[in-house]
Amino acid sequence: MQTLDLTQKYSYADYLSWKIDDLVEIIKGNIMKMSPAPLTEHQMLSNEILYPFLTYVRKKKCKIFEAPFDVRLPLKNKTADNEIFTVVQPDICVICDRSKIDRRGCLGAPDLIIEILSAATAQRDLKDKYDIYEEAGVREYWLVHPAERTLIIFDLNESGKYQLRGMYTKSDIVKVGIFDDLNINLQEVFEVLDEFDF
Repeated sequence: MQTLDLTQKYSYADYLSWKIDDLVEIIKGNIMKMSPAPLTEHQMLSNEILYPFLTYVRKKKCKIFEAPFDVRLPLKNKTADNEIFTVVQPDICVICDRSKIDRRGCLGAPDLIIEILSAATAQRDLKDKYDIYEEAGVREYWLVHPAERTLIIFDLNESGKYQLRGMYTKSDIVKVGIFDDLNINLQEVFEVLDEFDF
């Protein structure tokens, strides 16, 4: 990271050329260094959330990916590597349009993105990523707060703006908006954290 000028704007073409050990994202051309390995509770929650999704989509056209997985978010159909200025690695994403999946990740907006908040990433997830996911057209955005055992869900409305669907606690069962018949029991998701003293 020391060799990169953090005041410059970078594209996905630049990103591909870097020989660095750090995981980074690019948000509107700005480099954002990612945290070191996620905390244990983050990984356990990710697994608990993934399981019902993986089971559900097993024989469907949608695919699920977890970080590290590059999601390139082009604007106005500018899809050349040097024209893409946002590359993120969501904790979990669901992609139902297989034409967006290539060997380097996803090109275009996933249908659903889930970010698990941490002290190091909360501001970026709540503000910067909220804005870029809305602008890119991600249909459903979930924010999971491990310490509070809560989930916030935003749905993209017909005007292309996020609308708060709701704030949920570990006692709730939540419908996945992009699917007709998938519900997530948050008690089952969050109870893994109760097994440990986090």
